[in-house]
Amino acid sequence: MDYWVMMLICLTAAYTCWSGCVEVDPESEAVYGHEVKIRCISCKKRGETVARTFTEWYFKGEGMEKFDLILIYQYPQLSVVDERFIGRLKWNGSSHSEDLQDMSVVITNVTYEHAGTYMCSVNRTLIFESHEYNTNVTKLIDINVVDKGNRDIASIVSEIMMYVLIVVLTIWLVAEMIYCYRKIAAAGEEAVLENASDYLAITSESKDNCLGVQPQE
Repeated sequence: MDYWVMMLICLTAAYTCWSGCVEVDPESEAVYGHEVKIRCISCKKRGETVARTFTEWYFKGEGMEKFDLILIYQYPQLSVVDERFIGRLKWNGSSHSEDLQDMSVVITNVTYEHAGTYMCSVNRTLIFESHEYNTNVTKLIDINVVDKGNRDIASIVSEIMMYVLIVVLTIWLVAEMIYCYRKIAAAGEEAVLENASDYLAITSESKDNCLGVQPQE
């Protein structure tokens, strides 16, 4: 039973590692005729808390005064409601669950009309045993459309930090699995030795009992 408990702890640690959420800064530049991913990541403070989330995306073009609703996503339903983005705007965030943390989208075949400010509105309901709690997060992303892409220092540093974090988490996971494996192996060896000792004790006792029996004449 102890072996299975330790194995469960190891698997739980591995799941926690891989299910981590990191809020990465969004891109601020799109290249004309290409696609651009607009990141919107909103991590829960406690990953184990169950939540229901839906998101709304808004867009305000350059020179415009108000935001227009362009997309609504509530698992599993996706609706693109702005003609400028129909056939161009695609969901690129969390899938197969209504507990969303990544609400990113992708615009394909970018034109100059797609330059402006995008607003990602995250509506999340945290579900506890006794009550539910609603939170709202709004993120603004400015997108500039250019003829040729130029990566700025901030985006390069952000990408490097993301890969460094992935490497660190991977190393931690491997170390955790090795530690758990050694603990399980040590516990298994102790169990084998204990069983062997019990067997020898029983065998010795049986032998003594046999020697103590006098043959009948």
